[in-house]
Amino acid sequence: MLKTLFKVGVALGLATSAIAAPQKSGDYLFVFVGDQAAKGNDFLAVIDADPGSPRYGKLVTTVATDQVSVRPHHTEYEMPASDMLFANDHNANRSFVFDLTDPLHPKVAASFRDMAGFAMPHSFLRLPNGHVLASFQQKRGEHDMHAGHDMAGMDGKELTGGIVEIDDRGNVVRAASNADPAHPDWPLLPYSLIPLPKIDRVLVTNSPMQDEHLLQSVTYQLFRLSDLKLLGTYQLDPGPSLSGHIDPEEARIGPDGAVYIQTLSCGLQRVTGLAGDHPKATLVHQFPGTFCGVPTIAGHYLVQAVESIGGYVVLDISNGAKPVEVSRLTIDPDYTSHWTAWDPRTSRLVVTSGKAGDRLYVLNLDQKNGKLTVDETFRDTDGKVGFNMAGKAWPHGWTGDGKPHGAVFSR
Repeated sequence: MLKTLFKVGVALGLATSAIAAPQKSGDYLFVFVGDQAAKGNDFLAVIDADPGSPRYGKLVTTVATDQVSVRPHHTEYEMPASDMLFANDHNANRSFVFDLTDPLHPKVAASFRDMAGFAMPHSFLRLPNGHVLASFQQKRGEHDMHAGHDMAGMDGKELTGGIVEIDDRGNVVRAASNADPAHPDWPLLPYSLIPLPKIDRVLVTNSPMQDEHLLQSVTYQLFRLSDLKLLGTYQLDPGPSLSGHIDPEEARIGPDGAVYIQTLSCGLQRVTGLAGDHPKATLVHQFPGTFCGVPTIAGHYLVQAVESIGGYVVLDISNGAKPVEVSRLTIDPDYTSHWTAWDPRTSRLVVTSGKAGDRLYVLNLDQKNGKLTVDETFRDTDGKVGFNMAGKAWPHGWTGDGKPHGAVFSR
């Protein structure tokens, strides 16, 4: 069970070029793209996502970074109010802040590598003050961060990282280690997180981005948001299969106030009691297969990327303790479904596979019954449903198969 199988000038790369574009309407998709062949650079693609536009589904422009693609990975999960979007090339240990205040003329506003003694950031979540809180997988200097992110041979004391608060200029505000003296031998590699300001908490999931220590990663942690003090490290519920807790990744807040954690092993954990001293995780659902990706919660529905069906499963979580599957959608049996992001204004999701050349799709979620369908009107210039990433001549001057990962709708 390997993670590899499971799972964008000048100084800052301001190479931007635009093709004929619609008038600014606020309806765009921003997609972080790279070159799997590691010849082109990471870039951000802007796609017309206005259903009323004659160019719906067509490329608007791109902005390239100065980073040769290694592993273009996560953006933020939704567009921030500041229109300053964070994205990272994980294995390059390089992150970018894109200024998208003018979607037709995107800019790279800042970039960073290590921060506050930590390296290899993964996820970026917004705090009430507008800053980003980011999860960093490792402590700086534990190994050569630019040599494949290899953790082989590292012991428990080395297998920790931290969380860092960052402003929109890419500056450190504060930081904290996630090392827990009570569990010195556990691999504690921060993957994602969810701020819970109403109860002064932050929940962090621990999961390696590489193969090593995969099976031993079964924990989440709680911090106090006000001072980033670590409050405790807790194990997830293995469930009847004894595997539903392996590799906890994305955390989302449910309509009931509980936190729902998707595991790579396709478990869905529901964590309650977060304001107290004894939080509890319960495995409430097991999706098919052994590779599940980024979930989205929209109202009382949870949409889960499930690679084994080449698509997505929708759960009704009105009763969080007993979710009920209400629909499934298969894009293609071979589609490696991974990313999801939500547009609440139009009840749409953007989905990507993270695989070079795969098409990007927009899905519609019927919030009356949870039915998920492909938006057949979202078509690229080839006339086919979805946006074509294969063999494209991109506006910034590179031609090749784009490898999309993080994608968000404009506000």
